Amino acid sequence: MTQLGLPDTIQACLFDLDGVVTKTAVVHAAAWKETFDAFLRDYEGEQGRPFDAVTDYDEYVDGRPRADGVRAFLASRGIHLPEGGPDDPPDARTVHGLGNRKNDLLLEKIRTGGVEAYEGTLRYLEAVRAAGLRTAIVSSSANCRDVLRAVGAEHFFDVRIDGVVAAERNLPGKPHPDTFLAAARDLGVEASRAAVFEDALAGMDAGRAGGFGHVVGVDRVGQSDALYAHGADIVVKDLAELGGKQ
Repeated sequence: MTQLGLPDTIQACLFDLDGVVTKTAVVHAAAWKETFDAFLRDYEGEQGRPFDAVTDYDEYVDGRPRADGVRAFLASRGIHLPEGGPDDPPDARTVHGLGNRKNDLLLEKIRTGGVEAYEGTLRYLEAVRAAGLRTAIVSSSANCRDVLRAVGAEHFFDVRIDGVVAAERNLPGKPHPDTFLAAARDLGVEASRAAVFEDALAGMDAGRAGGFGHVVGVDRVGQSDALYAHGADIVVKDLAELGGKQ
């Protein structure tokens, strides 16, 4: 293992955004809960079971592209809506309408509450860059660039594969490995020589399915066992635990 806590063969590091670089996972969970709870009340009445911002979030929406998260959660409740289109208004009773409602709420929460980065991750990124490893941000979020700019972290990454790029290239999102594989290709590195850093179970699945050389689970919410079960090689509460001090 190197001073970065990685196998000697690793040449590149691929980082998820929400929950790994920035403290936005809890904001995403709150926006999903507000979106789904309002929909469920309207669809099922007051007897409907609310969205659980921990278990439902982890299982069905965390790390997935927005529309995939809507489909997965609704399917878990036996609900199927028309797809609609990306330009559906946020009050439309469609998959894309619900996704757009969630995004509107997310952006509002970010504007009013701001965005913070994890200091341990920023220090680790500095060490990774100083060691000469290549880096990419891999996120399902269409707001990835704006969030990185808000926390002053855009310069840490050589490559960005986010929701916008994935749509342009027609890449399926996590738990499929395609976005991580695209990041490795853009960096000119084989998957076996790249490390994945993720906090989402879907991201763990993507890291393992892609045959990456090392998969680091970041446990912000007490789900270490689940991260290991979904393919993590190691689980840490903060990337500072891996080392990287210069």
